Amino acid sequence: MLKHTHLFAAHKKLGARLVEFGGWEMPVQYTSIVEEHLAVRNAAGLFDISHMGEVLVSGNSATQFLNQTLTNDVRKLAVGQGQYTLMCNERGGIVDDLYAYRIAVAQYLLVINASRIEADVAWLKNQRARFAKRDGAEVMDISEETGAVAVQGPVVADFICEAFKSLSLADTRPRKITELKKNEIAVFPFGAALLWVSHTGYTGEDGFEIVTPAKYIEGVWNRLLEFGAPFSLKPCGLGARDTLRTEVCYPLYGHELNEETTPIEAGLGFFVSFDKGDFVGRATLAHQKANGVAKKLVAFRMTEKSAPPRPHYAIWSPGPAATKIGEVTSGTQSPSLGIGIGMGYVPPEFAKADTAIEIEIRGKRSPAVVVPKPIYRKA
Repeated sequence: MLKHTHLFAAHKKLGARLVEFGGWEMPVQYTSIVEEHLAVRNAAGLFDISHMGEVLVSGNSATQFLNQTLTNDVRKLAVGQGQYTLMCNERGGIVDDLYAYRIAVAQYLLVINASRIEADVAWLKNQRARFAKRDGAEVMDISEETGAVAVQGPVVADFICEAFKSLSLADTRPRKITELKKNEIAVFPFGAALLWVSHTGYTGEDGFEIVTPAKYIEGVWNRLLEFGAPFSLKPCGLGARDTLRTEVCYPLYGHELNEETTPIEAGLGFFVSFDKGDFVGRATLAHQKANGVAKKLVAFRMTEKSAPPRPHYAIWSPGPAATKIGEVTSGTQSPSLGIGIGMGYVPPEFAKADTAIEIEIRGKRSPAVVVPKPIYRKA
């Protein structure tokens, strides 16, 4: 049976078209994917992200535990800061990609993918059981108790402080939501609720993500719809979220990322800290960094009019001696650019920008070219 977020009734009231995603019944669109996509690029969009998971890691040894379990270095985080990071298996394969926020000196909030909650929590608990200082690192899954939304777009800063007028609970900066720097997080009161507000997102636009106890999330949703309406904010579904993240080449677990693919192959080596000591998967990742990889994630755009590329479509080398060299992991028609775009894995010799490739679309190979990431850049 599919799960529902605490905003399910709100989605139905707004006439959303609902689909299955990661075991959840979620809105794919309210009006059209293109309309919602362009609203985020040009004004503002509101997304239900309550299906995503939240895990608290607490204790005097929490920092050491996470540094042995995640690829990035959480020691770099001051309280109120977050970072993108990955969790790998012993072979270097990606268990999940996630955000880690340091919300207290000895406490971290991990925001994980909806489809990976059960696997991630099991993995974290398994790693804790092997951790020498396990009594100083508690892992608590709070996913069922929380709701979350993302409000994204260039005009969000124009109304979000009016929607949530209260100052943060801390005595130090930031006091207002718009004072949050990129990847910062703080607590703001909203009636009886406390909101964790982070300056993060998954669209390539400026914006914020809000986590709160699930019973308050509908109030947060309605407040943002009310105050965002004069600024052309629209509720947005998973369809627009996917086209937005594909344009800026943000990976999605199950597409670009899986347990057989490493961060180095996925082009995420920046988020792997080799100088912090040992961590799960380090040996494989260090070997790949030093010696290279057999496949690389590339971005591409179609060079002629064609149907949109889609996941699992074959990638071919060009010319009369063409051979299959890879597979599309994400593909769509770009609403911002008006062309087909995508990502996929190819051998390193085909990964350089401006390399000609072909995408097999409906039995016909159509020309494309490898391009630098992100595919879409703001003018």
